[in-house]
Amino acid sequence: MTPIPVSGHEPRIAAANLRLRAGGTVFTVAVLALTAMIATTSAVLARPVPTSFADLAEQVAPAVVTIITTQKSGTPMVGFEDDRRRLPFAPDSPFPEFFDRFFDRGDLEGGTPMMPKAPEQRVRGLGSGFIMSPEGYVITNNHVVAEAQDIEVTLKGGESFKAELVGRDEKTDLALLKIERDEPFAHVGFGDSDKVRVGDWVMAVGNPFGLGGTVTAGIVSARGRDLNGGALIDFLQIDAAINRGNSGGPLFDGDGDVVGINTAIFTPNGGNVGIGFAIPSKMTKEVVAQLREHGKVERGWLGVRIQPVTPDLAEVLALEELHGALVASVEEESPAAAAGLEAGDVILGWDGREVERFKDLPRFVAATRAGDEVKVEVWRKMKVRTLSVTTGTKPGTQRMAALGGPSRNASGVEELPGTGLTVTDLTPELRERFGIDKELTGVLITEVEDNSAVAEQGLRPGDVIESVSMEPVATAREAAEKVQALRKADQAAAMIMVSRQGAKTFFALRLADT
Repeated sequence: MTPIPVSGHEPRIAAANLRLRAGGTVFTVAVLALTAMIATTSAVLARPVPTSFADLAEQVAPAVVTIITTQKSGTPMVGFEDDRRRLPFAPDSPFPEFFDRFFDRGDLEGGTPMMPKAPEQRVRGLGSGFIMSPEGYVITNNHVVAEAQDIEVTLKGGESFKAELVGRDEKTDLALLKIERDEPFAHVGFGDSDKVRVGDWVMAVGNPFGLGGTVTAGIVSARGRDLNGGALIDFLQIDAAINRGNSGGPLFDGDGDVVGINTAIFTPNGGNVGIGFAIPSKMTKEVVAQLREHGKVERGWLGVRIQPVTPDLAEVLALEELHGALVASVEEESPAAAAGLEAGDVILGWDGREVERFKDLPRFVAATRAGDEVKVEVWRKMKVRTLSVTTGTKPGTQRMAALGGPSRNASGVEELPGTGLTVTDLTPELRERFGIDKELTGVLITEVEDNSAVAEQGLRPGDVIESVSMEPVATAREAAEKVQALRKADQAAAMIMVSRQGAKTFFALRLADT
């Protein structure tokens, strides 16, 4: 997300979680969640403006809890940055990016000076959560309990329990705890986040800054927020005030049902400015169900790299509607390869659900368990085809597919007529200079005309064109001839596959009139 300047400061996305260290230093954990479900809007009857939230607050308060975590810091520390490195982020997690953004040098200037060394300390964390069942299952954010040695859950009346960590999921920043007693616990149920509309009233309850039992209210400001460009979760944006310590707390609708988990805030100064984010309840329910059953989340894996369908690409592909996910590449030995998916396919449907936006597909796939067989609708060569895909488990190291076959290294430089591009044959020297895989077949872009359509699309020298209109090209002359043939056939645009540092992307190449 590109930061938007506010009053001369750079806003940051910070987790609504309060972390306290012995000695009085206060710092926050800046993390965000990614996973797999999309919330779609369905019409419901508009609710009147509430005259008071008192009855609702009284109804749900017994189920909202304060979560206190404790861990020992057994290694010498060098200021705050050392704490960041110890956090348990997965190798492909997006959370460190936001953590780094919060803990930049600007936040440390004028604050507590860096300590060269510190003795072992006890680190306390404060967050929020809620009880989802009479048996004592408690939901919170993963970053509230990550690396905790002890977890204590305190009820509204002050009664405290030592909690067991049932399971946690770093990719969605959700965790499930369990507390025990003879009597059933007061609890709250889930509402349907798909039915929440922009403008609906919502109420947040939590433990901001350790104050406990704090109620705030506002409206749903937006739906489908993607906080990291390609995130797997559609966040609800709310203007109800949430702050550090609200992490993991519930967001209620007017019926007292949980429609979201308060997780992050967008802030220029560390405090609330009316922009908060909550994980929708629909996704939360599915993740928590797996945590309760298995202690972890199993996600499906397809093995494709996708990109949006732009208006130009839709025209080239003869798609009447601007929807679907365009397959840019297919990994070898992946479920997609086994099912027959090909680069250039547009995935229109997954297991009976329409892929309206390209980012819908990762959510649908991730919500499918490994080993499940689903029907996939694809657009290929101006026809809709249905393929059967059996999802797999993502390997630790992805293997990106590369076009095989030797390249033809005949020298030559050619202009692609009417496009603004100049290309050349790939030679061993050029491959070494630009770091191009020796097995990659294509032609190297050497010049991009200023102010041209291809320049506006982002094509640049060093990119490799692998195919023109889905036909591989191995020499500059071959590429130029294919483009000229398309122009003579009065084709307005051609689809080209471009490789840039191993990532493959389709572009619509406009063919100017001769």
